[in-house]
Amino acid sequence: MTSGDIAAAATFYGSGERFATLDEIVDAARETLPADVWDFLAGGAGDESTLRANREAFGRWTFVPRVMSGADVPSTRTSFLGVDLSMPVLTAPFGADALFHPEGQRAVARANEAEGVASIVPEAGSHSLEEVRAAAPAAAMIAQLHPMGPEDNFRAMIARAAECGYHALCVTVDCPTGGWRERNLRNRFAPDPAIITGNYRAAGSPEPQAVFGQLFDRTEPVWSWDRLAGALADSPLPWLAKGILTGADAESAVAAGAAGILVSNHGGRQLDGAPAALDQLPEVVRAVAGRARVALDSGIRRGADVAKALALGADVVVIGRLAAHGLAAAGEAGVRRVHQLIRAELGTVLTLLGRGGVRELDESAVRRSPS
Repeated sequence: MTSGDIAAAATFYGSGERFATLDEIVDAARETLPADVWDFLAGGAGDESTLRANREAFGRWTFVPRVMSGADVPSTRTSFLGVDLSMPVLTAPFGADALFHPEGQRAVARANEAEGVASIVPEAGSHSLEEVRAAAPAAAMIAQLHPMGPEDNFRAMIARAAECGYHALCVTVDCPTGGWRERNLRNRFAPDPAIITGNYRAAGSPEPQAVFGQLFDRTEPVWSWDRLAGALADSPLPWLAKGILTGADAESAVAAGAAGILVSNHGGRQLDGAPAALDQLPEVVRAVAGRARVALDSGIRRGADVAKALALGADVVVIGRLAAHGLAAAGEAGVRRVHQLIRAELGTVLTLLGRGGVRELDESAVRRSPS
C-alpha cells in the first residue's frame, strides 16, 4: 500500500461517519424496528427459499480482474429511461413506508435527490405521489402502478403521475395477489391501513381502504398483456415492466410497449420457489436484444453486487430492503449513507477490475464459479 493509499483509506475510514458499512445500517434498522415490522421487512414468502436463492446467486459469480489496464479513475455515472444518474441505482417502490420512518418515501426522495439517484414511488405508499414529488421537486421519479382492479383507477394514476412531473411508470406485473408470507401470518401482523393508502386519501376517496382493496379483489380476472397495452396506449410516459423472470414474458412486455424490463422476483416476497432474479437476467437480456432497457432487483446487498448485475447485462439495479434499512436506521441521512457506501464500493470494484466506468462492464468481467 502506497502512502497515497494510506491517506485515502484514513480519510474514508476515519471520516467520523456513524455508519462505516452497510451491515452496520442493517443492524441499526433491526435494533430500531419492532420485531413484527422487522419480520415484515426482512421476510419472504413460504419457506423463504427464493429469498435465500437471491443471495446465493451472486455467490456463484466471481470477478475477472484486468490489471495494469491504464484505466482512468472510474465513473459511476449513467442514465436510464432518459434520467441521468450518479450511479446505476434506483430505489424500489416499497410501500408501507411509514412503518420504517414517519417521513417514509418523502425522506427517500430527498436522499435520492441529494445523491443523484432515482425513486420508484409506490402506489401502496404512506404518502401520495404528489406529496413525495413536493418533498423533492428536482428528483428523478418513476411512479409505480398495479395493473389490477378497475381500469379507471389505473388511468387516473397515470394522469396524476404525468401531471406532477414523474419521468416514467413502473408497472408491477407479478403481484395479482400478495405472497404467502408466513412471518406476517405468525405475527398476526395487521398494521394500520393508512400506511398503504396515501394515494387514495389524496384522491379524495371517503373510503380509501375500500378503493385500494379493489385492486386485490380476487373475484376480478387477472389482467392480460393485451389489456395492459390498451390501458397504457395513451400514456404520455414511458413504462417499465416490473416482475419479469423469463425471456418469454420479456418478449410479451416489449410487444405491449414496455421501454424497460425489471427482472425481479419481488425480493422473494411473492412466489416461493421462483428462480433467483440474477440467474434469470442473462435469459431476459438475450430476449430483449437491446429493444428495451433492463434493470435488476432482488438480492442486491452491496456495491459488488451492482457490478456483477451490470456485467451480466443490467443497465441499472433497484434496491428495496437496503433503502428501507437506511430509512429505518436514520431517516433521510440513513438512505443517503446507503447510497454513499454503495457508490464507494462500486468505485473500488471498478478500479480493481481495471474498468474506467460502469459502461465498460460486460460479461468479460465475471466468470461462473465452478463449484
